[in-house]
Amino acid sequence: MMGVQTHKTFCRFCHANCAMEVDVVDGKVVEVRGDPDDPAYGGYTCMKGRELPDSHNSENRLHHSLVRNEAGEFVSTPMAEALAHVAGELRRIIDTHGPHSVAVFMGSGGFQNSAAMAASLSFANAVGSRNFYTSVTLDQPAKVFTTARYGKWMAGPNTFSESDVAFFIGNNPIVSHYAPVGGVPPFSPSRRIRDQKAAGLKLIVADPRESDVARLADIYLPVKPGEDPAMLAGMLNVIIAEGLYDRNFVAAHVDGFDELAEAVKAFPPEVAAARAGLETDQLVAAARMFAQGTKGCAVTGTGPEMAGNGTLTEYLVVCLNTICARFKQEGEKAAIPGVFSPYQTARRAQVGPPVPMFGADGMPKSRFRGLGHLGWEMPCNVLADEILTPGEGQVRALISVGGNPVVGFPDQAKMVRALDDLELFVQIDPWMSASAKRATVVLAPSQCLEREDITSLSEWWHEEPYARYTEALVDAPGDCIDEYEMFWTLAHHLGIQMNLNGGPLPMDRKPTKQEFLDLAVTGCLVPPSQVRADCAANGGAAAIYPEKHPVVEAVDESEFYRFDLAVGAMPSEIGKYADASAAREGFDFRLISRRSKTRFNSIGHPLKKLRAKTTTNPAFIHPDDIAALGLEEGGLVAITSPHATIHGVVKASDKVRRGIVSMAHAYGDADAGKDDVRERGASTNRLVSEVVDYDPITGQSLQSAIPVKLEPA
Repeated sequence: MMGVQTHKTFCRFCHANCAMEVDVVDGKVVEVRGDPDDPAYGGYTCMKGRELPDSHNSENRLHHSLVRNEAGEFVSTPMAEALAHVAGELRRIIDTHGPHSVAVFMGSGGFQNSAAMAASLSFANAVGSRNFYTSVTLDQPAKVFTTARYGKWMAGPNTFSESDVAFFIGNNPIVSHYAPVGGVPPFSPSRRIRDQKAAGLKLIVADPRESDVARLADIYLPVKPGEDPAMLAGMLNVIIAEGLYDRNFVAAHVDGFDELAEAVKAFPPEVAAARAGLETDQLVAAARMFAQGTKGCAVTGTGPEMAGNGTLTEYLVVCLNTICARFKQEGEKAAIPGVFSPYQTARRAQVGPPVPMFGADGMPKSRFRGLGHLGWEMPCNVLADEILTPGEGQVRALISVGGNPVVGFPDQAKMVRALDDLELFVQIDPWMSASAKRATVVLAPSQCLEREDITSLSEWWHEEPYARYTEALVDAPGDCIDEYEMFWTLAHHLGIQMNLNGGPLPMDRKPTKQEFLDLAVTGCLVPPSQVRADCAANGGAAAIYPEKHPVVEAVDESEFYRFDLAVGAMPSEIGKYADASAAREGFDFRLISRRSKTRFNSIGHPLKKLRAKTTTNPAFIHPDDIAALGLEEGGLVAITSPHATIHGVVKASDKVRRGIVSMAHAYGDADAGKDDVRERGASTNRLVSEVVDYDPITGQSLQSAIPVKLEPA
């Protein structure tokens, strides 16, 4: 037996990419821990990442691909044979139904492979299909695809480490390890917040439940689920009425201010506070605290977007940051350098040219609900209907990488019907997940410590030019390969050309991962091949490039644009929201989604230690509501929406306000029910429909603040 070999690498359980040391014995991962020498992470990891050895070595893991035979049984199949079979089926389907009959879905797990996003999108484009989907449109499409239309500051927003005020709206970065740029980077977030507070930071947190981060707040606003727009409009009302905004910045860079100021008159503090379920003086104090800071951003989590009015909520957050001028200025270091970002544009102290992200001429449209492409992808809202509805463009084949559509999509029962209706459903998955069980073909991928990767996913939070290229530390077991190799092989069989940012991929021979990554991010600050060499020279540790950090340049008057806060008639949306009733007859409770420390969306369920810590997704309810409803701690509750009923295990919590039930999403399976809810959990997605209560621009379905009624089960 060989001794322990220790390597430096980074975790790819979630988006945070924490720096790690990995112990390998006889080609097997035996232990992982945070790397104490890393300057960004300082030894931090979370409980999920520390289970990578179990993830790689689990007896439940698939080592070979599975293909259903004519009897409907899965048969273990060599990867080359499985891919040839999939390519043959794809060719038949494309020839019969056309290129739009093929859809590709990239879930949260797919993003953890730095080549999978580019490979899956490139493959869909090579096929000629408009049907490319990602998990972004399940939880936060407005943040990603609608805010650029109001204007984008070329130098970026204030970063967290320079902030003297921060406002987190439905964002719990201590558990979710996610925040937009300007929020706390997800590298030891609790410590970062505490350190910044010790340096004088004022923290405001708005959340219907007192989350981990809310306990650290100077002002905690227990906002009613789905009523974030009232709170934000009320704060804007105070800031404008009291003249607390940056008048010089608004005069120099902002159009539409007068329309915004007029619209938020509908929400004076007492009206806004009543609608949002807050105390008036707390709302006013929060508005003043935010505006009187000099640097620091308001940022949202997935919750406020999933709670309805996502586009309006994100618009109001843009307004808050814009009129308070929370942006990098000339002479400062630009916000996020993005070593691997291929889109390196000038970093100037001005608004950039408009970038149409939806609804522009030539952008593909879905067949349903007037929805169409957001950026480069179709909203997940329409996928079930695109599969189930006959006609030209009907989806007949779906490739899902790193996702779990059965538990991730709205209206679980309908999504299951859609998956079962497909002629070909390919699930790329290391486990027999809820979705894999329904697939025609399950392809077994390598896991993160078995492949090369770059830190392209986490660099959106690195305030310094930090980059890594990690090597494969162990061999993949059995017949598992990298996702990019799967897509390349399928394209090779189909005789189609895959193209990346830097040009065409070689199709006569399989490119190496380094070749693929260099092409994928051509135009970035430092190419992956160079970072690979620099990391190798650094013992596998990160490479930091301070000399590459862009500095904010002066305004270029020849290319001058302004923010437009009136675009898309958004101020009038405030009035429509003000007139809308929040009540839903007979459904007096609101179910809000939460994150689980032991899961990353639908990832983590099969791992022994994580499963032992959390077997279900409890229904957290205020003790007074438990008593009033005749429920019992540890007993079962039936949770009914206008669409369906699920069950939950009652757990008392005075951290949620009354009238709320709080549960983690992406649990359970299509057949999970009352009898096994303690062992498997329940899918909150079963309670919602994508054809009602959806955002008309993004298709974002209501997946939090769901109107429900509660009864003992």
